[in-house]
Amino acid sequence: MADAKVIPFDEDRPRRRTPRRVRAVPAPAEAPEPSRAPEAAPGPEKAGQGGGWDRRIAGGLAFLRRRITGEYEVDEFGYDKELTDQVLMSLLRPVYDKYFRVEVKGIENIPAEGGALIVANHSGTLPLDGLMLQVAVHDRHPAERHVRLLAADLVFMLPVVNEIARKAGHTLACAEDAQRLLEAGELVGVMPEGFKGIGKPFGDRYRLQRFGRGGFVSTALRAGTPIVPCSIVGAEEIYPMVGNAKTLARLLGVPYFPITPTFPWLGPLGAVPLPTKWTIQFGEPIPTDGYAPEAAEDPMLMFNLTDQVREQIQHTLYKLLVQRRSVFF
Repeated sequence: MADAKVIPFDEDRPRRRTPRRVRAVPAPAEAPEPSRAPEAAPGPEKAGQGGGWDRRIAGGLAFLRRRITGEYEVDEFGYDKELTDQVLMSLLRPVYDKYFRVEVKGIENIPAEGGALIVANHSGTLPLDGLMLQVAVHDRHPAERHVRLLAADLVFMLPVVNEIARKAGHTLACAEDAQRLLEAGELVGVMPEGFKGIGKPFGDRYRLQRFGRGGFVSTALRAGTPIVPCSIVGAEEIYPMVGNAKTLARLLGVPYFPITPTFPWLGPLGAVPLPTKWTIQFGEPIPTDGYAPEAAEDPMLMFNLTDQVREQIQHTLYKLLVQRRSVFF
């Protein structure tokens, strides 16, 4: 099988379209007989149905051919846009629409173009909130933008998860990669709570953990891109973590081993998340392009901006919780 072509992520890659050739059909020489009524034209549903399936089948076959021959493009981080759009998003969309029934607010706060750093709270024992964030931005934003999530190194140590994460546009959570993506005009998503956020006990739900040392603020300042706070409600209850088997976690080499009301007691069935109702709200962007280049080295400024982002996310979480009617509806 041929290798995929690797190209820089910021390179303009317009696709060439081959114009379709339309053949003119001459008018009939004779008019239809008066005694025969003209056949009814097919309705729009019937006409579009066959053509729609034909296009889908043809598109699917072309996709498979490109996969087999290696005629597809990935950027230097391993991001495969075609695979993400046609396969990964299609698999996540039913979970987003039907299972978690995600409601999105403030999508207009995400810029239509150019780089921006989306900073969100992290929760849920398993990082499903990051995946739902990707679908929310892609499906609800008018420009169908993609979020390039910054992931922990543990993600890239797992054999299968590593490949899928790279294909979906995730990259290692380091300042250098994040800055390069932002300067290239990409949307970058970061969840500064890390494992402390998704692994916190159920009693601490919706209480933000420490946001690190403000590295995401420094990255946004260097790139001159806005920071968009994001609050996610609903993920805390999908796996209510009531305990943590620390000894087993150390043996497995993971940050925590969750114990929930259903896991590990029900085996694989206990790994099914609860169908909670989610809300994702994007706050007003915080601009950073007005600061001097040396501002990224100012610890007091980074502390103040980090605290501002954290407080805005926390305040929005409380507001959404007050407005929520039920965990599941």
